[in-house]
Amino acid sequence: MSGSTLRYGDKVVIVTGGSKGIGRGIVKVFVENGAKVVFCARGVAAGQALEAELNRAGPGSCKFVPCDISKEEDIKRLISVTVEHYGQIDCLVNNAGWHPPHKPTDDTTADEFRDLLNLNLISYFLASKYALPHLRQRQGNIINLSSLVGSIGQKNAAPYVATKGAIIAMTKAMAVDERFSTSFFLLPLCLISPGNVMTPLWEELAGQTADTLATIKEGENAQLLGRMGTEAESGLAALYLAADATFCTGIDLLLSGGAELNYGYKSQVP
Repeated sequence: MSGSTLRYGDKVVIVTGGSKGIGRGIVKVFVENGAKVVFCARGVAAGQALEAELNRAGPGSCKFVPCDISKEEDIKRLISVTVEHYGQIDCLVNNAGWHPPHKPTDDTTADEFRDLLNLNLISYFLASKYALPHLRQRQGNIINLSSLVGSIGQKNAAPYVATKGAIIAMTKAMAVDERFSTSFFLLPLCLISPGNVMTPLWEELAGQTADTLATIKEGENAQLLGRMGTEAESGLAALYLAADATFCTGIDLLLSGGAELNYGYKSQVP
């Protein structure tokens, strides 16, 4: 297919945390639809392997940049490398983050909470801040990855839920700011809030429980559709918001398989 028939042909996308999991799915889908993707992660080997794989496959291309998204200077470098290499930014996907092992509030330290806020939330703010001048020039957009639990809560995960809930609120506030900025156009900011998506992190956390297979089955059953979401479905959701959702801003797309629907057991069951 030519660049004109691809859904995001020749546009430039930054994806943070793009070497595995949901980020990897997003990078793949954008490359498959003709985009030039710059993605970052701390794991150099995984990033370079994905870069080589996707550049062989095309039709778009990608460039891996090693980056610790919790460090402001690394974020600045990610933006500057992208602009130096491609001359523009059309879309920023803030995805990098971490879900710590479940732990009660009583056992969580203030420093653990602060570190998670820096990684999961402040990195989104800073990447958006430094990308915004370039995005405005292209009438581009920002897509922030939150989580369904940012709206509905989760047991023994108060700091994580707090960061994800804050992402939802921040995105809506920034969408309002862009409407009333000095620009003559609107820069859309939207959210994706996944439910249970099968990723390496999900498998890792399940592996720390007493019965890994039972935990995965519980995760599948939490969705009304009775299965986990996939990395590819995450990528397609991001592509929709970037390429097709032209009358949307400040929305929260629940990529949840219906996990928020219907009643379920909530109290302690014998």
